Amino acid sequence: MKSVTFTKKQIKRVIAIALFVVVAVAVGITLAATSVGSRAAKRLLPIYSVECDKKKIAVTFDVAWENSNTDELISILKDNDAKATFFVTGDWCDRYPDDVKKFFDAGHEIENHSDKHPHVLGMNVNDLIADTRECTRKIKMLTGEEPTLYRAPYGEYDDSLITTLDGMGMKVIQWDVDSVDWKKPSASDIKKKVLKGVKPGSILLFHNDLENTTEALPDILGELKSQGYEFVTVKDLIFKDNYTIDSDGKQIPQAAETVKISDERVEEVIAQYSDKLSAMGLSEQQIEQARTALKNGDVNALPKELQPYAQEVMARINESDSTSDVTSTDTSTVTSNSVVSQADGVVK
Repeated sequence: MKSVTFTKKQIKRVIAIALFVVVAVAVGITLAATSVGSRAAKRLLPIYSVECDKKKIAVTFDVAWENSNTDELISILKDNDAKATFFVTGDWCDRYPDDVKKFFDAGHEIENHSDKHPHVLGMNVNDLIADTRECTRKIKMLTGEEPTLYRAPYGEYDDSLITTLDGMGMKVIQWDVDSVDWKKPSASDIKKKVLKGVKPGSILLFHNDLENTTEALPDILGELKSQGYEFVTVKDLIFKDNYTIDSDGKQIPQAAETVKISDERVEEVIAQYSDKLSAMGLSEQQIEQARTALKNGDVNALPKELQPYAQEVMARINESDSTSDVTSTDTSTVTSNSVVSQADGVVK
């Protein structure tokens, strides 16, 4: 197919038309709130881990106390070829801006851990937004990059928090391997607890400013490295879209669906709304590209910017409707989320 260049204005128009055509021709589409599943009457989960067929894991640190071991952490991570994700508070940015820059300059990821480290359960939404934005502002001021991930203080969350952060374009991140280093166990105990729980796709939780963590970390990373694990940032571990979250908070990729819409049905709708399409200013070439992609169920044929929108609608096609002109070669469905209300009693 001939390549087509789209302006931002045209992209918006094609998005509207792509969605409009699919909705019009597909009988039995089930509307849903988001691409990760129906949220009606369900509690929501953050991301605890990721289904992964490769031995990739994410090492994370909650950063809100002091800065006693910044240089040691950077050195240990470097020695083990590990990139980590540091969830820092805005208050820590205020007190230790040079340390934030050190972590960032060493190639690590800096993400949002709130501004003032409040208890967020039942927090006023406007206050939550203001606190989150302030931390984001401070991180961006120091690193030049805006956080897209959020870890709530104390591991707390509820539907309101997850919905609010999602609306701000941020994913809420928890963990499935907790070092519990904030209780100050021995380095040996930290090592045993962590190594016992790690599996591909795990997200590990540590804290900065703890002597026993500094002592345990080289052995933990060294052992995992010898087992073939690769240490990546959370952003590089998680799926950005087309996923479900199971009851354990594991992010699971949604199998791509191959959808075929009958040529006759597409042409019928195109003809029916031809005047409206022309009024939108779409060229014949643009309409033809959207038409072909929709006929074939090949969203990859659409411009990259349009694909998530088309996938969102195609994933909702109800294959059980015998009167539909739509068929699918994949029976995967979007799984509803089920949730626990709060993380294990975590201090940071």
